[in-house]
Amino acid sequence: MTAHASTPAEPARPRLRVLAAMSGGVDSAVAAARAVEAGHDVTGVHLALSENPKSFRTGARGCCTIEDSRDARRAADVIGIPFYVWDLAERFREDVVEDFVAEYEAGRTPNPCLRCNEKIKFAALLDRALALGFDAVCTGHYATVVTGDGGERELHRAGDAAKDQSYVLGVLDERQLAHAMFPLGDTGATKAEIRAEAERRGLAVASKPDSHDICFIADGDTQGFLARRLGTAEGAIVDESGERVGSHEGAYGFTVGQRKGLRLGHPAPDGKPRYVLDISPVDNTVTVGPASSLDVTALTALRPRWCGAPPTGPGRYTAQLRAHGGECEVTAELRDGELLVAFEEPVRGVAPGQAVVLYDGTRVVGSATIARTTRAAPTAS
Repeated sequence: MTAHASTPAEPARPRLRVLAAMSGGVDSAVAAARAVEAGHDVTGVHLALSENPKSFRTGARGCCTIEDSRDARRAADVIGIPFYVWDLAERFREDVVEDFVAEYEAGRTPNPCLRCNEKIKFAALLDRALALGFDAVCTGHYATVVTGDGGERELHRAGDAAKDQSYVLGVLDERQLAHAMFPLGDTGATKAEIRAEAERRGLAVASKPDSHDICFIADGDTQGFLARRLGTAEGAIVDESGERVGSHEGAYGFTVGQRKGLRLGHPAPDGKPRYVLDISPVDNTVTVGPASSLDVTALTALRPRWCGAPPTGPGRYTAQLRAHGGECEVTAELRDGELLVAFEEPVRGVAPGQAVVLYDGTRVVGSATIARTTRAAPTAS
């Protein structure tokens, strides 16, 4: 008899108990279906985050409506998994909505999606999931978790750069990454392909529009939302020399780099557009100026969170400054608990309150909240 060499079988993947966060959209539905297909024991859960959910959302605006909850339940039924609704509205209000309002009141521009991922989906939800015996929380985010040779977890960009959401996940630490599952992240599938997959699976959400706005401001009117929370307070809009060029009803309604909606009564001498340069909540003043005055050469960021071990000493990275922004070359250093970032080339429109996320190639190093910026020296005219 002739002996034949056999090919070693791949080790079986462990069957995990997975809690799939299902928003009612197509991404989270397909993610849950893929987790089931991978052999995991999956339970779906919809997070009720609104204290007064509306029956229907308007197009792609908002989420967390009764309609979204029903869509999530129908998707779970098609996939064939148990489904529950968990009420986290009070926690969401305290950790995300009130934080959002307080940041704007202080003259900063927050990113509520980062705060929700940090405080709700991978803190409140994950803690409850682990307490109930689940091994992981699955979401429809486009990002990838990679396990290193020593078992450490790393967060990387998604295969499809156009849909990458690693920026809003940069607040996750290694413990949270160890229990995070992103089935859509490492396949490189485009959104069109995900929708086609949802249709093949019989999921009615295949053609449902994405939500592109702040979920708790369904009408998209952030300034109106803040005005209802903070009231109106007339103040001055001034140019860089201090001359009054307009007025406003609340400094909280502006963000650094904003151009539209300024309603200035005095045009610039050169006729060029003016942008918001600074917001001072103390004296309720907004300062505007030319685009060149937005150039920033460095920033200081607070409350750093690391996706693994924190860096030691200064290092060269790329940085992303907004959810849909590009990368820029930087040198960064952690000093006395603050992250100091210097840009290779000046960048514009850096708003305190937003996050700076550092990358080493595709790997997310960590995230911190921008506190102060250093402006470029004005060029001679």
